[in-house]
Amino acid sequence: MTELRTTHALTWHAGRLYRHGVPHRILSGALHYFRVHPGLWRDRIRRLADLGLNTVDTYVPWNFHQPREDEAPRFDGWRDVERFIRTVGEEGLDVVVRPGPYICAEWSNGGLPSWLTGRDVAVRSSDPAFTSPVGGWFDELVPRLAALQACEGGPVVAVQVENEFGSFGDDQAYLRWNRRALTTRGIRELLFTADGPTELMLDGGTLPGTLTAVTLGSRPEAARRLLAARRPDEPFLVAEFWNGWFDHWGERHHVRSVQSAVGALRDILADGGSVSVYMAHGGTNFGLWAGANEVDGRLQPVVTSYDSDAPIAEDGSLTAKFFAVREALGAHGPLRSPARLPTLPPARLPLVHRADLLAGLRSVPAPITTAPRPASFEQLGLDAGMVLHTAHPRVPPGEHRLVLTDVRDRALVFVDGALLGVADPASCELPLCGTGDVVRLEVLVENLGRVNYGPGIGRHKGLLGPVLVDRRIVQGWDSMPVALQEWGSGELSRAVAAGLAGAQAGFAVAEFQVGTPADTFLSLPGSVRGLVWVNGFLLGRYRETGPQLTLYCPAPLLHAGANTVTVLELERLGGTLALRDRPELGPPQEYVEEFD
Repeated sequence: MTELRTTHALTWHAGRLYRHGVPHRILSGALHYFRVHPGLWRDRIRRLADLGLNTVDTYVPWNFHQPREDEAPRFDGWRDVERFIRTVGEEGLDVVVRPGPYICAEWSNGGLPSWLTGRDVAVRSSDPAFTSPVGGWFDELVPRLAALQACEGGPVVAVQVENEFGSFGDDQAYLRWNRRALTTRGIRELLFTADGPTELMLDGGTLPGTLTAVTLGSRPEAARRLLAARRPDEPFLVAEFWNGWFDHWGERHHVRSVQSAVGALRDILADGGSVSVYMAHGGTNFGLWAGANEVDGRLQPVVTSYDSDAPIAEDGSLTAKFFAVREALGAHGPLRSPARLPTLPPARLPLVHRADLLAGLRSVPAPITTAPRPASFEQLGLDAGMVLHTAHPRVPPGEHRLVLTDVRDRALVFVDGALLGVADPASCELPLCGTGDVVRLEVLVENLGRVNYGPGIGRHKGLLGPVLVDRRIVQGWDSMPVALQEWGSGELSRAVAAGLAGAQAGFAVAEFQVGTPADTFLSLPGSVRGLVWVNGFLLGRYRETGPQLTLYCPAPLLHAGANTVTVLELERLGGTLALRDRPELGPPQEYVEEFD
C-alpha cells in the first residue's frame, strides 16, 4: 500500500510508522498478566515504563480463561484481562494484544484447551471442527478487547493475527478466517502477523494487506533485508526480540549477555525500527501451566520460573540488562520503581511429613472410570495433574517384565502398595516378581507439561498404550483423576490428614509467621521432585535436578500472621523448607536463539 492510512492509531507509509499521523516507533515489552500476581500488575507495568518503553504486549491464553468446555470463560480476578489493559493505559502506555488462539509462549498446549485438542481435530486449520470453537471463544473475548481500542478511547493500538503460523502450517484460508474473526467482532486498530524471518515461515504465515512483523533473537539486519524485499512499503517491526531465553528441567539456566542483547537491540532500532522486548518481564509459570518442547520424541518440560533472563527479573528486580536496555532506548530521568522489592529474612523451617503419597491422593474424592483399558487424561476431562490407575492382574511365579508401552509422561508403579519403579518413554520396562497370586497394580501417571510448539501440540497424556505382563495385556482398570491444578485448602487438608505409614514420598507441611508480607524464595533441600502450595495456592513444580532450585513466592500470596506451605513429594522428602532472600535459577549458559 502507498497511501497514508488514517483510520487507526497506528499507520504506516513508505516504510515508516505513524501514531495519529506523527512519526512513531513502537518500543514495547512483553508482560503476561497470567504470569504475574494481579496485586503486582501495576508495579510491573511501571517498571516497563521505567525501562523506556511506550507499549506493553500480552498474549491471551484461552485455556487459562476456559479450562472446561462446559463452563463459560472467566474474566475475573487473575483472568481480568480488561483490568490489566486498563491499568496499562492508566500508566500512559499503549497495548498490543495477541489473542491467538494459539500463543506458544512456553505455556501449556500453546494456550489451546485440552478439551478441544483432545478431540483430535486439525488444530490451527480451517477445519470447522477447530474454527467453530475458536469462534465461540472469540465471541467472548474479542468484543472486550474491541471496547478497549484506541478508537474507543482505550490503550489497545494493535492486535496480532494468530501467532507465528508460518512455523506450523500454510493454511491461508485459516489465516484469513482468523483475521476476519477479529474484524467482524469489532477490531479496527492495526492488524499484523508475526513469524520467523525465513522465506519458509513468511510464506506460510503472512497475509496480503496485513502488516508483516518478525520474531528473532539475532541478525536483525538480515531480517530487515528480507522484509524489505518482500514488503518494501512496510516499516520494520520485530514483534518478539528474544533478549533472553527460557529453561527446561535438567538443563542449564539460559542467559544472554548484556552486550549481546543490547547490540542486537540497537541494530533493530536503527533506521526507525520498532521492537517488542520478549520478555521485558517474564514472571512465573504458576501452578501447572508451564509448557514443554519436544525434540526427536523427547519431552523437554519448561521450568516453573519464566525469568527468561529478562531486564526485569522474575521478582521485579532491575538487572544490569535493564539499565543497559534503558540506555539503548534513550530513556532518561528518575526511576519510579525501587531496584528491588522487600523480602522476608532467610529462615529454615521443619518440613513435617503428614501423609503417604497414595493415601493422600486417594483421600480427595474424584470420579472413577472403570474400563478394560486405562483412561487417558483427555477421556477423564483432565488437563493437568495426575491419574491413578489400578488393576488386579494375576502374576505367575517367577521373574516377569512389566511394560508400559506408551506412557505420557512419567509413571510411578506400585505393586501391593510398594514402589516397583519409575517408567517413562525412554525407560518403559520394569522387572516384576510373581508368586501366582493376584496383585494390586497401581500406576500413578504424571503430566509433565503439554507441548506448546510444533506438530506435537495437542498430544494426549496418560497410559496411551497397553500395559503388559510379558506378552499379556493387563485389562480391567480403575482410573481416578487427580486434578492438582484445581486443589485448594480443602483438598490439601484432606490429603495431609490421610495418615502416615512410613513411606518416603507424600504430603508434608511447614508453617511460619509473617509480620508484613514480602517476597520470598522457597527451596526444599533434600527433597527430590514434586509440587508446592502456599496458603492453598499451587506455586509450581520443583526438582532437585534444577536448574531452578528456588520457587518465587510473591508477597500477595502471604498473610500477616500464620502461613502454611504444603509439599507433595513424589520420591524422597527432605526435612527442611528454606526461605531465601535471593533466587537460585541454576548455573548459567549463554544462549542466543538463531534461525538457520
